[in-house]
Amino acid sequence: QVQLVESGGGLVQAGGSLRLSCEPSTRTSSYAMGWFRQAPGKEREFVAGVTGRYDNTYYADSVKGRFTISRDNTKNTVYLQMNSLKSEDTAVYYCAATPRVGSSWYWNDYEYHYWGQGTQVTVSS
Repeated sequence: QVQLVESGGGLVQAGGSLRLSCEPSTRTSSYAMGWFRQAPGKEREFVAGVTGRYDNTYYADSVKGRFTISRDNTKNTVYLQMNSLKSEDTAVYYCAATPRVGSSWYWNDYEYHYWGQGTQVTVSS
């Protein structure tokens, strides 16, 4: 069982930046990792992912060019750098992991085995 702990959420003005961190309880350097978010009254949606092999990254269209997912294997931590934040980015952000070694992209929440508790991001306009 892998536990994921997110941090870095908070309140920021529109146009600002935040960096979220996800620290797994065990080594996950070969896992596919993803960030999802859920706004009030909406379904959880994919934000960004990094593949288990080659650390390829991919993004939802709504955040492409503004958000960056990265992985620091020396710290066993996955980050989500969020720039040019908009009010519509307000949501609870979740880190997710799946022990799939490969270069496939996983866009759906049911494809992930482990989830963090979430961290709130609020963007004021």
